[in-house]
Amino acid sequence: MKKTLSIIALSIIGFGLVSCKKENKETQSSEAVAIDSTAAATPVTTDSTAAPVAGTTAEAPASNQPTTSIALSESNFDFGKIKKGDKVEHIYEVTNTGKNPLIISEVKPGCGCTAPDFTKEPIMPGKKGKITLHFDSTSFDGNVQKYADVYANVEKSPIKLTFTADIQP
Repeated sequence: MKKTLSIIALSIIGFGLVSCKKENKETQSSEAVAIDSTAAATPVTTDSTAAPVAGTTAEAPASNQPTTSIALSESNFDFGKIKKGDKVEHIYEVTNTGKNPLIISEVKPGCGCTAPDFTKEPIMPGKKGKITLHFDSTSFDGNVQKYADVYANVEKSPIKLTFTADIQP
């Protein structure tokens, strides 16, 4: 009985790992469309656009901090054509539009090719912070879409930031 359960568990885990890349691409493209189609103005608020990704409910937002609201300068960025091997970065500006300090607890990139930097100290109401995503294109060719999940003390955490690039030889 234990052997059967172990085999089933390993099969499920293996299938999850194999299908992970395909699922991420589908999730990213559908969420990017949802974000773009609902964004009426340049700032994007988490109240109406960024929905949590299925399967991340076990991860908690920023500890037990009171929630606030956030506006993004953008949630998707296109690097355009870049040369294979280029290391590029983009800064996403965040504004605390709520009444409590905004605390970004973590920024989790979707793959090892993307490294985050972000404002670590609390962002006071009305003030701005930054989330920088650094991308290393060495292992890629053609069109790519990558993302990072931003965990903060906002109602709909995590917030998904995405970027695309067309990697040329």
